[in-house]
Amino acid sequence: MKKILGNLFSPCTIGGMELKNRAVMPAMATSYGNKDSTISERLTAYHERRAQGGVGLIITEVCAVDPRGRGFGREIGVWDDSFIPGLASLAKAVHPHETKIALQLHHAGRETMASVVNAKPEAPSELPSVVLNQPTEAMSPDRIREIVNAFAMGAYRARQAGFDAVEVHGAHGYLLHQFLSPFSNKRTDEYGGSDENRARILIEILRTAREKAGKDFPIIVRLSADECIKGGYSLDFTKRLAPRLAEAGASALHVSVGVYTTPGMLIIATSDTPEGFNLFRAREIKETVNIPIIGVGRIIDPRMADEAIGRGDADLISMGRQFLTDPDVLIKAKKGEWDDIRWCLGCNQGCIERLSFEFKPTTCSINPECGREIEDIYKRTEKRKKVWVIGAGPAGLSAARAAAKRGHAVSLFERESVLGGQLVSASKPPHKEGYYRWVEWIELQLRKMGVSIQCNAPVTEAMLAPRQPDTVVLAAGANPITLQINGIESSHVFEAREVLAGNIELKSPAVILGAGYVGMETADYCIAQGIKVTIVDMAKFPPVTKLTAHGYWLHRRLKDSGSVLMLGSSVTAIEDGAVVVRQEDRQMRIEPASMVIKAFGSKPERDLCAVLQKLNIPYTEAGDVVKPRRLLEAVHEGDSAGISI
Repeated sequence: MKKILGNLFSPCTIGGMELKNRAVMPAMATSYGNKDSTISERLTAYHERRAQGGVGLIITEVCAVDPRGRGFGREIGVWDDSFIPGLASLAKAVHPHETKIALQLHHAGRETMASVVNAKPEAPSELPSVVLNQPTEAMSPDRIREIVNAFAMGAYRARQAGFDAVEVHGAHGYLLHQFLSPFSNKRTDEYGGSDENRARILIEILRTAREKAGKDFPIIVRLSADECIKGGYSLDFTKRLAPRLAEAGASALHVSVGVYTTPGMLIIATSDTPEGFNLFRAREIKETVNIPIIGVGRIIDPRMADEAIGRGDADLISMGRQFLTDPDVLIKAKKGEWDDIRWCLGCNQGCIERLSFEFKPTTCSINPECGREIEDIYKRTEKRKKVWVIGAGPAGLSAARAAAKRGHAVSLFERESVLGGQLVSASKPPHKEGYYRWVEWIELQLRKMGVSIQCNAPVTEAMLAPRQPDTVVLAAGANPITLQINGIESSHVFEAREVLAGNIELKSPAVILGAGYVGMETADYCIAQGIKVTIVDMAKFPPVTKLTAHGYWLHRRLKDSGSVLMLGSSVTAIEDGAVVVRQEDRQMRIEPASMVIKAFGSKPERDLCAVLQKLNIPYTEAGDVVKPRRLLEAVHEGDSAGISI
């Protein structure tokens, strides 16, 4: 049954800017800009593709108002009139789709590196970033006034370039947030100390921007409603601040939460955090002002957005990463085509983690087209081939889709009874159910394209020889590794995949051998079912870092359950009811141990390579058959393999 989302798809006005609906794509850094901070064709194509999907308002990624305010090397800029032509081309690309666009004005403050800004990072106080730990320089009153004017001139230039609005970035621990927060602002002059003084720079920016850009030009302010850190401000502060911002000229408030050191990375929450978790804060802010409120915080489903607006939580709703995953989510929702929506997993692998930890441009783990909108990557082939894809894990599924989109005749073979490969077990731990939704989505797409899908069909030489496909994508995955340990073959020792598949009766307490993601998520699965766990690993430091949001929550739930992580420990023997380990020169017994779970890792399944070579069948390898890695690499490598045929 089709559901009409009357609240989400109703028109809305922000400071005179009329929007066709209440869906917002918030600012998300991409690193698609040119090295000189100008707008690239790639960035323009990316935004135009989202506008084609029907979103009412796009807010660009961060745009530096001053060269010293850049947070990363390819951040776009607006600190000089020379940027106006490039910015104008971006606005011009979006407008034909009846989508409005706002430029997000930004200064990173201490959340940058000297190598990016070619100077010591500047901040309200001489305090280093907790994350980056770079020496900083406290801003003088004269420098503060320069930055106030830089934000105002950024708004002026945005209007000159044809933008419909600007958003002043006062959230997430960047410069303006650093002034607002007692955690980072230790000044004793007129810009520090009291609530009023700490908000002074933001108030001055709003008033000055109004003078420069015009009273009728919409200015949105993005705020973290609560820092959720010790020594930071709380929601009560923001509720007092909001009316002052409205009085100073804010046309709308975009209510986010947290900073980069907030536990669980709430500013870009993973699937460990409930969808819509931040809406209550938006509602509380909404009760203090008479300007529109934009709600945000892991909202991926238009139905949730519609209900939130209907309840009065917010006037508009931001759905950021969902637009990376499926730019057409609104079109499909309007038609009631829910099964055709490719849902964001909240994995963070392709977006923020890729940008922050790998220093690579943003993409999406399950949407290889994200960031490649300027390319015709699925150009129809002139020569249709008979393609076999062996293995229906994420790499094989992605390869089959890409090859079929190019027009090839694709047959997909899976030795198990269901599709998904390791995603079948990987979707079983708490908060990861959405991973199998992607398998269901891509299976639907493959069937619509006429791909032949065969389960319970291990491919053998006897199958290949007489039927001779033109080419093969080998995506056979990987098999669990086992180590030579006394007692490893005991009847109470099991593979993690078997446990996650639900084939094993759980017994407490359990000992898990291996603290990688498989081991940690298997522990999470056991803990959720009341099993106390001890995880043992030879590494001296946690293989799963707490720096990522998912890693943080895995460690948090492990600790809260009273379970134990033993690092720097090697297993020497498995006995009936005990595991013997050695830490440096000390041997100890973990007991009782009602069950032992192996999570040593995987090795590629490459048996078919020799067969394909023998039969002289061309093939391309993709996914874990090359090397066990993340979902991101499997999906993108499979996609590339399918495209290359």
